[in-house]
Amino acid sequence: MNGMPQVHYNACPVCGSTQIRPVFLAKDYTVSGEVFPIEECSACTLRFTQDVPDQESIGPYYKSEDYISHSNTRKGLVSRMYQAVRTRTMQQKAAIVERYTGKKTGRLLDLGCGTGTFLNTMKSRGWEVAGLEPDADARAMAKQLYHLEIAPSHEIYQLAEAQFDAVTLWHVLEHVHELHEYMDQLKQLLKPAGVLLIAVPNYTSRDAAIYEQYWAAYDVPRHLYHFSPKAMEVLTARHGLRIRKLLPMWFDSFYVSLLSSKYKYGSTHYIGAGLHGVSSNINAAGNTRECSSVIYVIRKEQEI
Repeated sequence: MNGMPQVHYNACPVCGSTQIRPVFLAKDYTVSGEVFPIEECSACTLRFTQDVPDQESIGPYYKSEDYISHSNTRKGLVSRMYQAVRTRTMQQKAAIVERYTGKKTGRLLDLGCGTGTFLNTMKSRGWEVAGLEPDADARAMAKQLYHLEIAPSHEIYQLAEAQFDAVTLWHVLEHVHELHEYMDQLKQLLKPAGVLLIAVPNYTSRDAAIYEQYWAAYDVPRHLYHFSPKAMEVLTARHGLRIRKLLPMWFDSFYVSLLSSKYKYGSTHYIGAGLHGVSSNINAAGNTRECSSVIYVIRKEQEI
């Protein structure tokens, strides 16, 4: 896949600072086997993948049966574990939406909705739902599995303003090339008291520190950005948004540690990876800012 048009950053894609430095090289273990540089901004602490394929060229990097959100695969023990836990996590996410919107029913947009599992969960609870997804195969599967009509992600700019009580991005923002354009549009789509829920991996977690360049949540080149809580605060503030709450995603430390163990050693060390997942969660128990993945509950500044 070499030779595709690439994005090279001379400044931080979140804050614009030119104080950027190389951290290490990370390998694409899912599709291409290629290696990509990861750099860090000294100002806002964002890490980002350098020389990624541009928006029009990155599609082939998602074409793998191992990419669970697009394929719904049960191939391999780790994927089966992910699927087993997913029903419970869908209900937990639904409860978070209802808690922070204060509504039992409403209008919800799920951006990067994959095969539509979360949308189906919310629909079954009485919500009016809409979904956007860039991958045509995932959209087709959403229709086949749940009878959901999912639109391509670029249609986000055609949606009417102030129509959603909740907009959710579950491990999606790190994939978005048009980062600032999306943030502006997400703000416009929210009703005045609407809630934006963004879940992203957190490279300041203990499991990330343990596995370093093998940490599966770097997932280059599909993950363009690697957020810290500080970087998320800077990003949201730039768009007139404010983080109201940080919520932990406890399962992610185990799932990511299992994959990371496979990447580092060539095969999964289940006991060691499990212990690293426990260690990461214990470390984050008193400080969600150090959890393996974090859900950011975000509102418009005037609603704080």
